[in-house]
Amino acid sequence: MSKLRILYVASEINPFLETSAVANFLRSLPQAMQERGMEIRILVPRFGLINERKNRLHEVVRLSGINIAVGEEEKPLVIKVASIPNAKLQVYFIDNEDYFQRKHVFHDKQQKFYEDNDERAIFFCKGVIETVKKLGWAPDIVHCNDWMTSLIPMYLKTTYKSEPLFKDTKSVFAIYNNGFSHTFGDDLLNKVKMVDIDDAILAPLKSKDFTGFIKLGMEYADLVVKGGEVSAELNQLIEDFSKDKKFDISIEAESEAQAHEELFGIYNDLAG
Repeated sequence: MSKLRILYVASEINPFLETSAVANFLRSLPQAMQERGMEIRILVPRFGLINERKNRLHEVVRLSGINIAVGEEEKPLVIKVASIPNAKLQVYFIDNEDYFQRKHVFHDKQQKFYEDNDERAIFFCKGVIETVKKLGWAPDIVHCNDWMTSLIPMYLKTTYKSEPLFKDTKSVFAIYNNGFSHTFGDDLLNKVKMVDIDDAILAPLKSKDFTGFIKLGMEYADLVVKGGEVSAELNQLIEDFSKDKKFDISIEAESEAQAHEELFGIYNDLAG
């Protein structure tokens, strides 16, 4: 029996960057799954807060050089890699000078939400899928964490559904309490679109805000989980929207080991 292949995608991971619970979740879970015999890949953005020299990031030239379309523009994709200390895990970093060479994550030093965070998310989600294609590595499960990764389940079910690499891939979307109040511009849907993606497919995103991203992730993921405690409003959204896809598991279960064990079972069930 071949190893189950799990791709983890998130906005951050310890020890490279920690701004929320996502970072710790992504640090512990992949290692736990690897110790259970699964094959793991991890992709995150290379935000400017990450010190490349200290963390020994280096560019993977064979994976870099793709241009990623965001609306009418194309931006070059750069892939970097580093190892997690004291773990047999590598992390791939999605980088681009325009989007990620800043000393802040989603807000500037005045705490103003970056207007192009939508483009950064689009670039990241497309960049993840294109990087996996270039690796030639077919994931059984893509575990997407938080709003920045929410486009991936939709892209896998539409534009990339005919790719042999992804024909059996299932997606998990984990929701966290990392909301924002910003509403993006009217051009958001056009920037997200690809040749075979129309307004009907993007209907959950029409509010152009945090809730829209969460709804889109839930609509196209094969399974929805909660990445810990969420607000009453967000919890209601999950209850109302995710229907029969919701599996009520929290990373803040009675114990981390319990949460890992439950997710281990979920992955195996999803992969069939």
